[in-house]
Amino acid sequence: MDFGKSDDPRVQAQLDRLSALSVPQGRLGLETIRALMERLGNPHRKLPPVFHVAGTNGKGSVCAFLRAMLEADGKCVHVTTSPHLVRYNERIRLAGKLIEDGPLAELLKEVLDASEQGGEDLAPSFFEVTIAAAFLAFSRTQADACVVEVGLGGRFDATNVLEPEALAACGIAALGIDHERFLLAPEEGVPTEPMARIAFEKAGIAKKGVPLVTMGPTQYSQSAVASIQSQAVKAGTSVHDDWWVETRGESFLYQSPRRQPARELPKSYELEGPHQIRNAGLALAMLDASDFTPSVNSIRIALTSLTSWPARLQEMRSGPLLDALSARHGAVYLDGGHNRNAGQAIAEALSGPLHLVIGMLDNKDPIALLDPLGNRVRTLQVVPVPGHDSHPASAFGEDAIARDDLEDALLNVPSDGSPILIAGSLYLAGEALRLNDEIPD
Repeated sequence: MDFGKSDDPRVQAQLDRLSALSVPQGRLGLETIRALMERLGNPHRKLPPVFHVAGTNGKGSVCAFLRAMLEADGKCVHVTTSPHLVRYNERIRLAGKLIEDGPLAELLKEVLDASEQGGEDLAPSFFEVTIAAAFLAFSRTQADACVVEVGLGGRFDATNVLEPEALAACGIAALGIDHERFLLAPEEGVPTEPMARIAFEKAGIAKKGVPLVTMGPTQYSQSAVASIQSQAVKAGTSVHDDWWVETRGESFLYQSPRRQPARELPKSYELEGPHQIRNAGLALAMLDASDFTPSVNSIRIALTSLTSWPARLQEMRSGPLLDALSARHGAVYLDGGHNRNAGQAIAEALSGPLHLVIGMLDNKDPIALLDPLGNRVRTLQVVPVPGHDSHPASAFGEDAIARDDLEDALLNVPSDGSPILIAGSLYLAGEALRLNDEIPD
């Protein structure tokens, strides 16, 4: 777990308290976050309308599209996403700007103190404290909407403390197998087929009367679709999956029964690949299902100039980390992907051979990202993920070469003009951004 570091001693003091929290082992349910919210005055009931986004891959990108489209339409937006890449502040965006150090320190202290008050320590998790802090901040600052990314799963995620009255729409992005230890843990009365179970957990965010927008049968397995539908019926809501997108050169067509006629829109300049068109479509469908309807011009502005989501096939700029590379190198891309879905998305977005620099946590499948890339990987170099237990080079096959760190790996990439991809972990991506002075803002 990356608890974060801060140059501000006030923030660091609270991050030290966060890092001392025990990680719940086997504790499931929303009782702790609800109790913590009660002590804080139930700020989750005082929020601007919330867009709640779950999914295995792409949920952060959907949140980025939602934020950009709303802001392009003149709306003021709060956002909470995870994990952070370089600074903990990235997890809480208040009225369009990352929360500043002073208010962040005070906020974390207030939440941590509340969790310990009255001689009864609630023993919340790191993520529960973070979400409580975000919702507390959102409740105190005026805005038109909130965008909230689920941390893990959905049904038992701390963000699922949200109640129907607070929600504008819920959405589910791409589904895949990940976090098996938590999301596939044996439990009575739940689906046993893996993808059906994953969908069941994600669709646990469904709320009565709140539109549940999904990517539908073209992107999910039949068992996943059935599982989502079952959860929606149980919650008392309907599934909105009757929208579609179609690539057309440098643009894409989006159509929904709630937005007629079909709109031809530009692809995002920052978020590349067919999977990002689907993510943009999901964001549009969530807006269409809610009371928020940005103008077509606002959507175009959002796609062409406002949408940004670091470490998702991000082309890195010149900086301290890259400046030592030969001019004969191709572009350097950074992606936090670590599972098969991410590998497939990368394979769709990048054509031709590439050099791969990878670092992956040892609780992830080391081959999942590699398989979709097939024989396109010219060289494979493996680096440690700073501060985390990660796979050795031997886990990636006999052609993998161990390097000391990112700098060492990049200096050993052949100068043949092929692009370089740094991938395997968002924690590694954060280290790359830090070393290259590309701090997310």
